Amino acid sequence: EAPAARVGRLVRESPVVIFARRGCCMAHVMRRLLAAVGAHATVIELGGGAEEEALAAAEGGGGGGVPALFVGGDPVGGLEGLMRLHLSGRLVPRLRELGALCA
Repeated sequence: EAPAARVGRLVRESPVVIFARRGCCMAHVMRRLLAAVGAHATVIELGGGAEEEALAAAEGGGGGGVPALFVGGDPVGGLEGLMRLHLSGRLVPRLRELGALCA
């Protein structure tokens, strides 16, 4: 599967997806925050190169690199984007709307 097709498929198949490099501490913090509000994120470890280029394209060309979060197929950005969404009070309602909250 081509990297662009893989990224697109993963974003469509999971309501909450984090793309990150192996051992990324910011991705760990993102996962912990999402878990704290009751959501499970699918974490995809990137191999670099073509996969990261495909991710940048999926983010709309202005890719902020990795880690990168997609919620409901929409690019949120990295840790700062997640924090901005959470602190604005829009994260939990969006996750609820997607059916992405556990219990």
